[in-house]
Amino acid sequence: MNAANTIQPSADRLAAESGIRRQIARLIDALRAKDLEAIRRIYTPDVISFDVEPPLQHVGIAAKLENWTRVFQVFDTVDYELRDLTVTVGDDIAYGHAFGRLSGTLHTGAATNGMWVRATYGMRKIDNTWLIAHDQVSVPLDIATGKGVLDLEP
Repeated sequence: MNAANTIQPSADRLAAESGIRRQIARLIDALRAKDLEAIRRIYTPDVISFDVEPPLQHVGIAAKLENWTRVFQVFDTVDYELRDLTVTVGDDIAYGHAFGRLSGTLHTGAATNGMWVRATYGMRKIDNTWLIAHDQVSVPLDIATGKGVLDLEP
């Protein structure tokens, strides 16, 4: 394939990807600050979330925020690290995937390094803003034991 046949992202696509990355960075900042209202502004009202804790799906922003409320009730300080974020952008729909790790200090005073999870984001462009409409967080499964594998690192 020569250079003339190489598809280059348009300026619009690059700007959209940059906007999505800023939104994900805002989400991480909001998690670290335990700021539920800032988290709310990153998601669509009808977000569907497949998180690591039951039930199988959390429907709507209230359910998503309740998940984070439970996390914040356990943690005194929260950190969130994201690695290898890849984003693919369409006109008004985008998706991304990465590895994420929630860590921090528990209310007991114990520090935890957390575990690495796989995260996938489905986003919609609404009123010129990229919002998360779907997210999924998972851990690999050891099929022989039926247990999640929690000690892997990217």
